[in-house]
This record gives sequence, structure tokens and C-alpha cells, in this order.
Amino acid sequence: MPDVFVNYRTGDEESAATMIARELARRFGDERIFFASNSIEPGSRFPAELVRAVEECEALLAVIGPRWAEVRGPDGSPALKAEQDWTRREIQTALDRGVLVIPVLVGKATRIDRAVLPDDLLELADCQYRRFDHRNAESDLTALGDTLARLLPELGAVDRDARAVRERSEVKSREKPARDTGHTRVRTRDVEQRVRGGIGTLNGDLSGTFVNEPQGPVNTGGGHQYNAPHFEGDNTGVQFTAGDNSGTVHQRFERERRHSDDGR
Repeated sequence: MPDVFVNYRTGDEESAATMIARELARRFGDERIFFASNSIEPGSRFPAELVRAVEECEALLAVIGPRWAEVRGPDGSPALKAEQDWTRREIQTALDRGVLVIPVLVGKATRIDRAVLPDDLLELADCQYRRFDHRNAESDLTALGDTLARLLPELGAVDRDARAVRERSEVKSREKPARDTGHTRVRTRDVEQRVRGGIGTLNGDLSGTFVNEPQGPVNTGGGHQYNAPHFEGDNTGVQFTAGDNSGTVHQRFERERRHSDDGR
């Protein structure tokens, strides 16, 4: 049983109606969207199938373009004025049944003028409409589908787009703890890396520390420490003897010995 009947007028906006029916069928399933050219099987009785579909549907979309009220019938008069006009009969049946009727105004179509409607369709002018523009087809189709999913719980339950959104959200939720754990491991590695500055370069895994490339007096083991820079060359002659910081630190500075000719 179809949930949505797509009503349109031949000679007005068949292409828009086709796009709407195709997108809704993709989102909610072919069997839930009635579109005459696709939903009536070869050999089936056209009038009977149309009446049955309108009587069983939960919503009817009346696709209305700029020429909707101007298309002429075989006798040259507006098709909308003919009582046997199928576009008119489908909408009238839906209104009489109290079905949700949503006019879909396409392109430059304006709000329905009550003056052009036959008496049995006057209620159509009071129905809140949606718009569809080929230039904004994707967003307009999404908005129309969202409206139907919200108003018809049966469609909302089979909404493929909503299910895809939920599945992506679940995947992200599962991935988040893994990303957080990875971030923690990065921080641990940062601690284990060499930290430069101050007395030198510190290395270690939080269970012990050793000093590399020292820039000043450092005592990290047992015994006294002697710091004896010689003011020669590039001042890199610094010597360190390990201690446990419980002994004394001795520091000696030795000037470079004068040559014999420096005493003049």
C-alpha cells in the first residue's frame, strides 16, 4: 500500500514530479510512493488503480507548476474545469477523505489562486505548501522528505537517510574512545622524549633519569662533584663526577698560564 501519492498534470511539470517521486522512492522505498507511470503495471486498469491508490494513501503531493491551471483539454478549455480530469479527481478524492494534501509549488508558480479553482478544489488553496526549484533540487527534496518523515510515522520508521545518519553517529561514537586512547599514548611518548633547556637534555621513561648534553653543574649519583672549567678554547672542558647530592660540590677555575713574554 502506498503512503504517498504524487499527483501532477501532464504538460505542466512532469520532470519535477518525476524527480520528487524518484527521490522519495529512494529514501522510503518504491512500494510506499505511488507515481502513475511507474506504479501501474502493464495491463492493469488505469482508472481503478488510480482510485485505489488515492483511497489508500496517507498523503498526496499536488505538484503545481506555472502552467498547472492553463493546460487545455481536448476541447480547448482548461483541463482543470473538466470534471473527469484525473488531476482534479485525484486531489478531490484526497480532500474528501481528509488525507494530508501538500501542494508543491514548482519554479515560478505562485500561491494557488482560488479564482481558478473549481468549487470542489477550493480547499486546496488553504493547504500549506512546499516549494521545489530545480536550482535548489537537492535541498528542496531533502526538506520535502524530512517533512513527510515527520508527519507520517510509517515513513519515518523506514527512512533510509535517517538510518544512515544514525549509523554514522554510532561509528563515530565507537571511534572516539580509540582516538582518545591514542592521544594519551602520544602524551606518554612526549614525556619519554628528550626535554631540552636548563641544565641540559633530560631523557627517561619516568622510572629513572639521565642527563645528556649538560649545560651546567649536575650531580645525579654517589660521591662528590667537581666542576673545573678551564678558560681555554670554547669553554667545553667541563668535567662531572657522579654523586647522590649528599656530598659537597667543588668548583675550581684555573686561568690560562701566562707565557714568558706576557710579564712585560
